[in-house]
Amino acid sequence: MSRAEMDELGWDSCDIIIVTGDAYVDHPSFGMAIIGRLLEAQGFRVGIIAQPSWQDTADFTALGEPNLFFGVAAGNMDSMINRYTADRKARSDDAYTPGGKAGRRPDRCSLVYSQRCREAYPQVPIVLGGIEASLRRIAHYDYWQDKVRRSILVDAAADILLYGNAERAVVEVAHRLARGDAINDITDVRGTAFVRRDTPAGWLEMDSTRIDRPGQIDRIINPYVNTQELDSCELEKRNARQLDPNAEQAVVVQWHPRHDRDRTVIRLPSFEKVRADAVLYAHANRVLHLETNPGNARALVQRHDEQDIWINPPPIPLSTDEMDYVFGLPYARVPHPAYGEERIPAYEMIRFSVNIMRGCFGGCTFCSITEHEGRIIQNRSQESILREIEDIRDKVPGFTGIISDLGGPTANMYRIACKSREIEAACRKPSCVYPGICENLNTDHSALTQLYRDARALPGVKKILIASGLRYDLAVKDPEYVRELVTHHVGGYLKIAPEHTEDATLSKMMKPGIGAYDEFRQLFERFSREAGKEQYLIPYFIAAHPGTRDEDMMNLALWLKRNGFRADQVQAFYPSPMATATAMYYSGRNPLKRISYKSESVTIVKEAHQRRLHKAFLRYHDPANWPMLRDALKAMGRADLIGNGEHQLIPRDQPGSQGEYRAPRRKNSQGAHNARRGKVLTQHTGLPPRETGAPRRPRKGR
Repeated sequence: MSRAEMDELGWDSCDIIIVTGDAYVDHPSFGMAIIGRLLEAQGFRVGIIAQPSWQDTADFTALGEPNLFFGVAAGNMDSMINRYTADRKARSDDAYTPGGKAGRRPDRCSLVYSQRCREAYPQVPIVLGGIEASLRRIAHYDYWQDKVRRSILVDAAADILLYGNAERAVVEVAHRLARGDAINDITDVRGTAFVRRDTPAGWLEMDSTRIDRPGQIDRIINPYVNTQELDSCELEKRNARQLDPNAEQAVVVQWHPRHDRDRTVIRLPSFEKVRADAVLYAHANRVLHLETNPGNARALVQRHDEQDIWINPPPIPLSTDEMDYVFGLPYARVPHPAYGEERIPAYEMIRFSVNIMRGCFGGCTFCSITEHEGRIIQNRSQESILREIEDIRDKVPGFTGIISDLGGPTANMYRIACKSREIEAACRKPSCVYPGICENLNTDHSALTQLYRDARALPGVKKILIASGLRYDLAVKDPEYVRELVTHHVGGYLKIAPEHTEDATLSKMMKPGIGAYDEFRQLFERFSREAGKEQYLIPYFIAAHPGTRDEDMMNLALWLKRNGFRADQVQAFYPSPMATATAMYYSGRNPLKRISYKSESVTIVKEAHQRRLHKAFLRYHDPANWPMLRDALKAMGRADLIGNGEHQLIPRDQPGSQGEYRAPRRKNSQGAHNARRGKVLTQHTGLPPRETGAPRRPRKGR
């Protein structure tokens, strides 16, 4: 990270310099650490410039000119999502910065960092990577500017973009540059995007720039007939040779190149077209998502002005041996010493956790995991995972015997895959678990159950918690796994994400019906009782998601009240780049189905007042929301839900300063007030009040 460190290592220069928007934490949960250690293992000298000042090039020249390339990434998060809330308000903190301080990275920092690298050393190739680049590799809707932006590759003036988990791609690019290849000649690496002028010879280009097919075509008439003379025109049509639609017709076969998927590219509507036509944007988004399976995906190309953005098919998932190699590199597992005693909140959260897999086949439309990590699960071996737990036990300062998480994008997809590799390679479904669990999916959790048992049996390990989100519709297919989880690995609370209760909204999310939640809840409560534990489910819900009407949020609020949930914090839908739900939000169409100008419209919640209303329904118990909810319920014709009855949603009268309810922002006074009434509200999202005088069952293992 500094010239002094280079001198200590005896380096006169770096081969590769990684520029990142996160603080440098040498831990496999941080992208720059994985890429840095991997390139180091390949024999390259790697420098890291973390969170540089971007107003000039001083920080970008601190390590000198790299011999091969600059690798630029925003960090573990898209910089705009990192800096702004779903209401477009600037966040007051940044979990990936020492001290949690906000403002240490610019908006769209991959773009800004690339430009500064170009200014510092114009001749050095720039390789874009990370999730921000992945989700912006084609023309994309930008929520913060409310418009479609060009591919980040064009705006950043970078040479090549690596999307997804790019270990293979970055190693190949590094070695090819090291042996003297020009960056512009590296066009055959999977998981990359680059600029080219036209489609090369030998490729079949499939035109997907339009959507509606033409209707019936009128028969061509004599060109010398005056079509203004209607009688003559009709006579010509009647006299023309008529074809019997039921008769056999000669078929003329037009020659075209053999359809070889490896040499086929699909041309998407251009940037200019998707910027001007939201329906074409939805179509382009649909095509991209249909081409995400590494087994059958074709290359994509999209015109930007006078040049094409060419996107090669996604990378082949890493094998278990490759995953073990990546996670077995010699990480220090702590922040760089340059930060001294300053805490980095993101590190504090994950330092005792272990990532056991990558990818997700859930396909939730509001999530970008599929576009980045893919839907094929990449697993580590059990031996590799146990070895990392032992490293945490032996090497990480402050370890108390508790592993905070064994998980990944989801908690329970470890070693779950399609029963047939041939079917998996040919599948084009966006989800393996929606609208129901695919019959070809193996739902056996036994490998994960055994991993839990072996992990908690390690000497020095007192407790293994599961903090990653659980796919409960999958878990109920293996009750033994649920028993193991609930009995040994829940620290009192387990978070799951039904996201909504209404089928109309859930169908736009590609999430299971609320019945799957009820089925899991019954198992959870049953096994908690058998274990003699008092444990709670923490359900998460999304407000203002595409496809959600005001009535849907009202029904969700009624469900919350019937089930005794009072959400402490709520989240509104956040349109991240490239997500399917973002395409719905922008276009008002549903890319889960074939797109046309007459295709299904989707209810969209964009206006600020309506977004606040949807969040208010989730916090129906907050007196600050009652005036808005009263007005809304009256307008919806549901004034019957206003009153003090058990089945009514909100009171008729607003409480005064001495009333029963207090705004939850005043946590101390609210807690004291409820204590006087014999109840204490917990600080955990979604928990019902607990009687203060009620005896508490002991929690085993705590």
